[in-house]
Amino acid sequence: MEITAENLKRFSIFASVPADKLEKVIPIVKPARYPHKAKIFEEGSEGDRLYLVSEGSVRISKFIEGVGEEAMSMLSQGAYFGEMSIIDMRPRSAAAIANSECEIWEIGREEFIDLLQSDRDIAFHVLWNLLKTLSTRLRDTNEKIKAFFAMTSGF
Repeated sequence: MEITAENLKRFSIFASVPADKLEKVIPIVKPARYPHKAKIFEEGSEGDRLYLVSEGSVRISKFIEGVGEEAMSMLSQGAYFGEMSIIDMRPRSAAAIANSECEIWEIGREEFIDLLQSDRDIAFHVLWNLLKTLSTRLRDTNEKIKAFFAMTSGF
């Protein structure tokens, strides 16, 4: 899929950014293809990129000793991931694995930060959208924890 302002608007992180402003984003987005089951990144690795799922699906997983892989979420076309390490500059908290053959659009940390620092309008929209996503993900995690405790309370 071609990287255009219209196609960038499919991702919630860029959905409210005015189209003319998205023209500044296009040059820093790099497409990459991953075959089914390929590791996009490993838990604990350096978080140097933000990823946008252009085609296919990605599984976000934790590897638990004695248990194996535990899928935390499945992300499909239009989703983004890898934002936590871009923000806090800490190692990846989970692994990302291509759940199918997929095209991923990647944005490097330095380019992303430079863009946000150079254009306050883009920064406002992107950071607000990012905040909404993080809030939604936190609520989802809270519900999963609640369900887990409900299932294990009888033991």
